[in-house]
Parts: sequence; structure tokens; C-alpha cells
Amino acid sequence: MAAPKKGRRSPGGQGRPGRVLALILIAMVALIGGMFASGDTTPRLGIDLAGGTSFTLEAKNEPGKPNAINKTNMDTAVGIMDRRVNGLGVSESEVQTQGAKHIIVNIPKGTNAKQARQQVGTTAKLGFRPVLTSAPGVKSPEPKPSASVGDKDKAKDKDDKSKDDKSKDDKTKPSGSPSATASPQGRAVTDALKANPAVDPSASAKDGKAGSDKKKDPKAPTPTPAPGDVAALQKQLAALDCSTPASRAKASEAAAAAKASDPIVACKTDGSAKEILGPVAVEGTGVDKASAVIDTQQGKGWIVQLKFTKDGAKKFADVTGKLATQQPPQNQFAIVLDGEVVSDPSVTSSIAGGQAEISGGFTQESSRDLANVLSYGALPLSFDVVTETTVSPALGGEQLRAGLIAGAIGLILVIIYLVAYYRGLALVALASLLVSAILTYTIMVLLGIALGFALNLPAVCGAIVAIGITADSFIVYFERIRDEIREGRSLRPAVERGWPRARRTILVSDFVSFLAAAVLFIVTVGKVQGFAFTLGLTTLLDVVVVFFFTKPLMTLLARRKFFASGHPWSGLDPKRLGVKPPLRASRRPAAPVDPKEA
Repeated sequence: MAAPKKGRRSPGGQGRPGRVLALILIAMVALIGGMFASGDTTPRLGIDLAGGTSFTLEAKNEPGKPNAINKTNMDTAVGIMDRRVNGLGVSESEVQTQGAKHIIVNIPKGTNAKQARQQVGTTAKLGFRPVLTSAPGVKSPEPKPSASVGDKDKAKDKDDKSKDDKSKDDKTKPSGSPSATASPQGRAVTDALKANPAVDPSASAKDGKAGSDKKKDPKAPTPTPAPGDVAALQKQLAALDCSTPASRAKASEAAAAAKASDPIVACKTDGSAKEILGPVAVEGTGVDKASAVIDTQQGKGWIVQLKFTKDGAKKFADVTGKLATQQPPQNQFAIVLDGEVVSDPSVTSSIAGGQAEISGGFTQESSRDLANVLSYGALPLSFDVVTETTVSPALGGEQLRAGLIAGAIGLILVIIYLVAYYRGLALVALASLLVSAILTYTIMVLLGIALGFALNLPAVCGAIVAIGITADSFIVYFERIRDEIREGRSLRPAVERGWPRARRTILVSDFVSFLAAAVLFIVTVGKVQGFAFTLGLTTLLDVVVVFFFTKPLMTLLARRKFFASGHPWSGLDPKRLGVKPPLRASRRPAAPVDPKEA
């Protein structure tokens, strides 16, 4: 058997502590460098420490749903709003009900309050509607009135109408004559509403019923949609001005309040066009998941990809198959979100597979906002923002100062105890506490940048409690080493023999603390989660510091004469620890010689 090479250590032995210390120091330098490279060197503070924005949402009754405002819907709305806010990267936000129909949302400082307000207040009612006709987004110019010509035209139209009714029996007008219902593309909106199978599968049945009614009474009005309704839609389309945000908001509110089975007039989100849309062909509940991605193949920029449920995928494939047979613009379907047209792509064939995409000049922020809203579903109620206030951090600042003072006093007492009882070993404990503090601080800063983690008062309390947990780990290890010295061993063997026993105790203790923090984080909400998160994070860091810093550092110091010789100020003095020197073997004295015998 080959002899082991000189200088190699077994895994359970002393190993190479210098390399382990270098590893953790490199990790610390990398974290600190990342913190300074990000440009933010302070942790993100919660609303109780830094202030923020608080706004109140009031639920409102919707047409046909007088009893929609109830506890179940309000709780559902709170859950959806909370997930939406967290989807923006905001942590430590507060979303809670107040009374029967109000919801309070608190957003920490540093968050785009306007963006958050839009996210939580957006109902997110999504629907896929076929496009019947479209026009530029500006208001259509009204024709100038002319008394002479107008009177002649009215009389002529009246005579022509009476002649047509008698001779043609409700036949359509010649293609060359103007029609009030003609769309800007030259297709009649009346025909699209009445007989487009992609819009309403029951259109043929309605038309048949209308024909039978006309035979019974030629003067009876046309069934839904009646010519009067079509004229009203055309009039509404002509009067609609989508070029201003106020007019778009008014139009979207009216469109969102309409029934899914009714045609609507809606604006595109950018105000470039306005459209008459048919009834909803696919509800937004058919969308299973939405995600924002950048299209690198076709150069569309940021898009929102949709994944439908099984039922939604079937409906979407059916309606796109019917729309593909129509002529422009009736081969387009509009993706309508809260009464506004987000996108209106044209269809050339049936879209199967249960996936689709929304494109239309999205930015990274707008595409993620839309995907975030669609992913977490529609709110069961509509809400209005009734109040918006700025929260001052004055009270939280006073409590933070009191907490920091208490933490500083506790830390000073711990240091005094360590120096008085452990003397030289106190330097090891203080260095380990410093490393733990640096790691905790930098990680909290980086988590605030990456995940939006915000430090609130309970989280600060968790960090203060962690000082005691970390100090306990050092004390356990030091006492194991001192026990080995009391048994008569020198320092270097004592450091290695005491480590396995101390390691088991430290791991069990930290596991219990981490388990308690994890359970607390899962079963609680709001600020208490900040305490649990900080406690769990510092507990994990305690294991890292003890294994990769305290233990290697003790191994190196055990080779130094100051500690190895048991200097009185090292904290490892055998006399101070009550070690008794071992008994020395001696020869028995020879029996005295009797002088009488001599």
C-alpha cells in the first residue's frame, strides 16, 4: 500500500483553512462589488420606515349584479391585487379590506405609485371580439347643413323609399347609391351584425325569424340588431374622438359596462383607430397564462404570449377559423381589455394549439404590466380610487431609532461578556459577527434591487435577534474546545476533536430556528413575513459563517504560540480552566540499611 503524500489532509482533518477563508473573502468582495456596481448601497425600506403612498379603492355595483359586493368577492380581489403588486417587484406592500366595500393599498416609497394604482385597479376583463368596421381615431367631421339642398334630398329620399318599398319589397339599395350604414371600408355594418357567422352563430336563425315577421307585418322593426341600433352605433362611431386620454377613458368605461352579447364601439389604446366590435367570441377566462417576451425572429419587439385553457383553445380555434373566411376588416379580431382595444390582428387561418400573442408596439414595461394583469385573472368587482395620500415615515423612524439603540445596547453587552469570559477568543467571535453583518447587509441591498425586498421594523427586529443566534454558535464551539483542553489535550487536537460535537449542536439549533422562520413566513401575512424572512436569512448565514470562517480561523490560530501555549489572555489558559497536571511516575526509595548489620 502506497503511503499517503506528505502534506495532504483527510476530509475530516484540519484540511487547508487558508483556502476556505480565501473563498469566503472572495465571495464577500464579489457581493460588495455587485452592490456598488448597482449604484444602490442602502437597503430598500418599507412603508413604515421610508413612507410611501396609500390609496383607498371603493367597490362599485355593476349593471345586473346588485349583490356582487360581498365578502367572498372582496377577499378574492385582495388576493389578486396583492399578487399583482408583488408581480411588479414590490415587497412589503399591504393590501387589506376596510369595511364592507373598501380596500386599502399601501405601497412603499421608491415604487411607481401611478403604475401600481393602475395595476391594482384594473379590472382586467378580457374578451376577444370580431371587428365589424374601423375608422381613424379622430372625430369624424359633421356635414354642413344646407336648407335648399337638404330639403330636396329629404323629399327625394322619401319618394325613393316609398317607391322601393312598394316595388322591391325590402330589397337592398343599388350599390351605387350612398348608404348611412356603409363602413369606411365600403361594407355594411348592418349585414355584418346580422349575418356574420363568426360574430354570432345564431345570426341565421335571427334572420329567419326576422323574415317571417316581415311577412306578417311589413312595418315591423328589424330584430336585434335593429337598424336603429346600427345607426346609433354608426353615430357613436362618428362622434367618438380617441385622440385624447379623457375621451378614450370615457369610451372604455362605456364599452366595459356593456354586456358580452352586445356589440360595442371602442378605441385602440394608442388612439390611432376606433372600431365597432361584435359580441364576445372568447371570454378572458379562457386564458390560462400570459407572459411578456421579446420577439427576435419577426422583429415585433415586446409581445405578450397567451396560453389558453382547453375550452378556451377550442373556442379560439373555432372563431379564428370563421374569421379567416371574411374580408377585411371583418377578418380581424380585437383583443379588448377593460373596454379598450389592445390589439386587432387579422386572421388568415384557424389558430389552433391553444396559444396566441398580442403585439402592437409594447415596451418592456407595458408588456410585463399587461402579462401581469392577465396572469392573475380579472377582478370580480370594479373599483374606483377614492383617496390617495402620502404616508410619512416619522413614526416608523422614531421606532427604528429606538430599536437600533436597543440593538446597540444588546451588542455592547454581548461584547463585554465575550471579552470578560473568553478574552482572546472574543476576537474570533467579533470577527465572525462582523463577517455575518457584512453578508447580511449586502444581501439585503441586492435583494431589494433584484426582488424588491423592503426592510421594515419587524425585519430589523429579526436582524437584532440574529445577533444572539450567531453568538450562541460561537459559544457552543468555544465550550467544546475548552472541554477538550480540560481533559488534558493540547489546543490543536482540541480544536479538531471539539468541532464534530459542536457542529451537530449548531446544525440542530439553526435548523430549529430556520424551521420556525419558514413556518412563520408561510402562515402569516404583511409585516410579520419581514421578520420571518430576515430571521431565516440570518440563520442560514450563521451556518455559512461558522463553517467557512469561524472554524478555519480557529484552526489557524491554534498554530499560533499565543493561543497554543495557553496564554492567560488567550481564553484557553489551562490553569484558568481548572486543568490538573498529570501525575509523574517516580521510583520507590530504597530500603534503609540497618547499621547493626554492618
